[in-house]
Amino acid sequence: MQLTVAIIGRAQGLKGEVRLDLRTDAPELRLAPGTMLETDPADMGPLTVASRREYKGNTYVRFAEYSDRTAAESLRGTKLIVESDEDEVEPDAWFPHELTGLEALDPDGYELGTVIGLEYLPGHDLLLVREQDGVVTRVPFVKEIVTEVDLEDNCVVIDAPPGLFSLEDLVVSEETGEIKDRD
Repeated sequence: MQLTVAIIGRAQGLKGEVRLDLRTDAPELRLAPGTMLETDPADMGPLTVASRREYKGNTYVRFAEYSDRTAAESLRGTKLIVESDEDEVEPDAWFPHELTGLEALDPDGYELGTVIGLEYLPGHDLLLVREQDGVVTRVPFVKEIVTEVDLEDNCVVIDAPPGLFSLEDLVVSEETGEIKDRD
């Protein structure tokens, strides 16, 4: 199975260095100098990491095949991919393709929608859930909110704070304008 290690961003400097949007927990292993990575689209690679550095929380690499800024800028948006064995996965980690299509349920078992993907952010990822009315809701993918991921039962359990999904279960107080649960 192919996994995305990073997505190439803008060029930095004149010697072909590019900023990476990481998708791996082990950049020092996956992006070590001398490592060769396949690309998507395939005609942009394979690429060999010539150097890697961290600066202000960002990862920058230079590839042996692209030695100047103009050439490196053409790589923007290219995915760096590796072939991986799913047996290497830690217990509470899921691949995006495993989450897509799962039924999203509340703790009482009522259907909230269907997981359509994952959005990556620096702090934490967001689970994208298409509600039954077609609205896409971004759910923080943290244990306090997404309390269970059950691949065998094809569902995720989401204990969402009031108002995250729809305003149907909320009322607005006419006196104070405050939003409250219908209960």
